[in-house]
Amino acid sequence: MRKQLPILAATVLLALLYPLESVGAQNPASREPFGIERYLNIRSATSPALSPTGDRIAFLTNISGTPQLWMVSAQGGWPDQMTFFPDRVDFISWSPDGSGLIFGKSIGGDENAQLYWMAPDGSQIRALTSEPKVRHDFGGWAHDGKKISYASNQRNRDFFDIYVMDVATGSSQLVYQQDGSNAPVAWSVDGRKLVVSHANEQLSLDNDLYLIDIASKTATHLTPHEGATQFSDARFMPDGHSLLFTTDDKREFQSLAQMDLATRRVDILDNTQWDVAGIEVSDNGGMLAYTLNREGFSELYVRRLNTDGKPLITALGPKGMPVKLPGKGVVGGLSFSRDGRKLALVFNGARFNADVWIYDLQTQTLKQVTQSSRAGIPQSSFVEPELIQYKTFDERMIPAWYYRPRNPTANVPLPVIVSVHGGPEGQAFPTFSAVDQYFLARGYAILVPNVRGSTGYGKTYTHLDDVQKREDSVKDLAAAVDWLKSRGGADPKRIAVMGGSYGGYMVLAAITLYPEIWSSAVELFGIANFETNLKRTSGYRRKLREREYGTLEKDLEFLRSISPIYKVDRIRAPLFVLQGKNDPRVPYTESEQIVKALRDRNRPVEYILFEDEGHGFVKLNNRLFMYPKIVEFLEKHMK
Repeated sequence: MRKQLPILAATVLLALLYPLESVGAQNPASREPFGIERYLNIRSATSPALSPTGDRIAFLTNISGTPQLWMVSAQGGWPDQMTFFPDRVDFISWSPDGSGLIFGKSIGGDENAQLYWMAPDGSQIRALTSEPKVRHDFGGWAHDGKKISYASNQRNRDFFDIYVMDVATGSSQLVYQQDGSNAPVAWSVDGRKLVVSHANEQLSLDNDLYLIDIASKTATHLTPHEGATQFSDARFMPDGHSLLFTTDDKREFQSLAQMDLATRRVDILDNTQWDVAGIEVSDNGGMLAYTLNREGFSELYVRRLNTDGKPLITALGPKGMPVKLPGKGVVGGLSFSRDGRKLALVFNGARFNADVWIYDLQTQTLKQVTQSSRAGIPQSSFVEPELIQYKTFDERMIPAWYYRPRNPTANVPLPVIVSVHGGPEGQAFPTFSAVDQYFLARGYAILVPNVRGSTGYGKTYTHLDDVQKREDSVKDLAAAVDWLKSRGGADPKRIAVMGGSYGGYMVLAAITLYPEIWSSAVELFGIANFETNLKRTSGYRRKLREREYGTLEKDLEFLRSISPIYKVDRIRAPLFVLQGKNDPRVPYTESEQIVKALRDRNRPVEYILFEDEGHGFVKLNNRLFMYPKIVEFLEKHMK
């Protein structure tokens, strides 16, 4: 554990202790003059909330060191900072009537978010909730701008009930109580009904939608089904008689669908072989925007909606064609102006640090609004990945992103970092990573696989690692190393593995099941012992995780058999462990277990525990401390 340094002091001290500009010169493969601290000062802008009139955008940026709420004209210009907290702001949502904004914030990464109201000019901030041990998940504004919905585990820390709050008075009422994980996802236009998503506890990636009558507090089940099925991004159509959502019911991929609430009939509106990743409907009900996740890259579509409940009928621009984007990347954070004439979004690609853009639906033009600093590093130096596939143990082809350094030394095998995403129900996208770009500039290659269990490649693929098949995904990592050696130009003696959260478990599993193939490993807040993790993680998370991993009651011996803590004697690779003390998902005791076990055996292990972080590291001073340490560790063991 260490004391926290002010951001400026930490930066100055690091410059003295770690003169990384000169470190780059030690590696002949590196022609990049910038140190890791320069890359860590590359900024991003995310989570846009377009004002109802479309003239201003609230957004989050880490200019000050942690993501805070800022405001800028929709025409661009210099933004104004509106919040000044030591901890990150999690989200922003503008009232439909423009009278204020809602944002959320927790303390020290504990994820117990509290809700706040802010005046449009930032002059007033008022706490709507004040229960530090309770988590509040924002649902959305009622269309009249007077009430909000949210989920909270106030009644019981293991369950999330649904509440409606009058924003002016701060008074709230419980409208749906159920011993499970529930989230409000859509308001009817008249404000009388809510759609609630309930995560089912028996199957992974399975949920149901319920229609809640707020006055009577009665719930109607909308989506009875069989097998693991998802119903996501529900939105009411303007007439209130039908819903838009995405679903993979009786299909492999998430498709855009519409349900008639009277008959429960579901029509598929966009039947694709890739997931519809997110949808948004304008407040006036006239416009729909959605993205398609095609092999990890986004396609953005904008459609006109009928207001009489019939399916969407008109595409903007050339029929069926997506909006032209600035490059290859990922689109998120969709937000319409109330009149449906402007659409705010975030574009993020391997060569594009995240920024906010505005799409004008009348002129069909896309304009960049925020200009996040690249810290003086030329964009031309950033590397885009190649999408490759490699064969694994059961002949299945595994997709992966392979980043090769821009100017490798001729005929010299490459040092490679295999980077494993978390989840496990997650997907590695070709988005911007300052840390990855630093390593690429230093002459490293980076392989980012989407091993079995990843989303984005169909329902069947996502469930290939459930419970008893857990370690099959680790076999996919070993197969990735075979590809790197045979076709990726890798140096067999310089292949490291790195990952966080579930990816941290994958790191520990990889170095215990296949100890001979890794030169070193970096593990961030990963699971070392499934038994203790399930016992100590937040109660509401235990139920959801057991669907994926197995239950303590039925699968305890299996959970022990796949836990890296019981295979520590196999580890050969030097290990670096990093953890946040306030992590509610993977408690810090997981990292402490693996570190103690290795130290008891005199095995090489380094460890940093941050007192003011949770599940991930968001504070700049902490990142300025940890990443030079990671660089130093890998340089030492990847020579």
